[in-house]
Amino acid sequence: MTGRRSDIIAVAMSGGVDSSVAAALLVSQGFTVIGVTMKLWHSSIDGCFDNLCCSVESVEAARRVARRLGIDHIVLNVSEEFHDLVVSDFVDQYSRGLTPNPCVVCNARIKFGELHRRLLALGVNRVATGHYARLKLDDSSGRRLLFRPLDRAKDQTYVLYRLTQSQLARTMFPLGEMTKSDVRAAAHSIGLETADRPESQDVCFVPPGKYRDFLMQERPSLGAPGPIVSMGGTVIGEHTGIAMYTVGQRRGLGQLQCGHDGPLYVTEIRADSNTIVVGPEECLYSTEFQAEHASFIPFDTLEHEIQAQVQIRYKSAPAAARLTPTADGDVHVEFAEPQRAITPGQSGVFYSGDMLLGGGVIAGRA
Repeated sequence: MTGRRSDIIAVAMSGGVDSSVAAALLVSQGFTVIGVTMKLWHSSIDGCFDNLCCSVESVEAARRVARRLGIDHIVLNVSEEFHDLVVSDFVDQYSRGLTPNPCVVCNARIKFGELHRRLLALGVNRVATGHYARLKLDDSSGRRLLFRPLDRAKDQTYVLYRLTQSQLARTMFPLGEMTKSDVRAAAHSIGLETADRPESQDVCFVPPGKYRDFLMQERPSLGAPGPIVSMGGTVIGEHTGIAMYTVGQRRGLGQLQCGHDGPLYVTEIRADSNTIVVGPEECLYSTEFQAEHASFIPFDTLEHEIQAQVQIRYKSAPAAARLTPTADGDVHVEFAEPQRAITPGQSGVFYSGDMLLGGGVIAGRA
């Protein structure tokens, strides 16, 4: 490893094209770079021993790219921390009748948390990733601000809202001004084997189509059947475990004895009584929710009411809303127009134009 450690940039390399090109760009700009791959998870469900982003092949792909770029490469085993901080939280949230987004937790606690901690212990204080986001320093406040990337279709700021100023101060996002097609073209032009590697799945530790198997393996009690009730409280069916359902879901409800003419959707999950509530689609719409554990990037706390655009899911369109701080430190969100299937456990993420303001976990809708 050449250069002073304080001058080294560690690139979190997953074995995919984005992180590979991020590393290549920094090398071409004259930085001293090392590749760092985190071993996160090992799955053995139905013979699927590893998923795309955590597989042995991914680690080896990252190593080969590092060799092609002429940089050092190390592997850090953070599987224990990943299980304790991300996987256990994921299962706990489902057991409470919530629908979590583990990528939000993973980014804050592992990719920009544990990884930074370990690299700082090695004297490396700057880390780059292949996330699509733009990072800028605000000269007036001295704070780092996050903005949506040039390629809006690949925008990953939604899962970065929990990052702290100390984390952002050590972070670089080389792909913020590039499109995905630009990235793949760059990878082809320098002969990187990851140029055509497919995208990793959203939840890297759950094999495709194996949510139920995974949750049953981690916590068998989540498969306990219970009643499906109408909005009026009448039992009209039986579910196969609350973790198998989310607000807005229509399929998988089985035969319901309700006499309702139109389709029914999950409108509420009551974990304390192991009950699923269903109703017609119009019951899914709401204008308000409470955001818990809120965090912000341009400022430490929300001190007064502001207008913003709010996303209630990773791929949902932002919608105009009013944010109001509450006495207990949460944020009350009120939309200008009703939103469909505001889902407890997901994140409500706040924007001002392209600038990421912050976000919080959806606690419930009104």
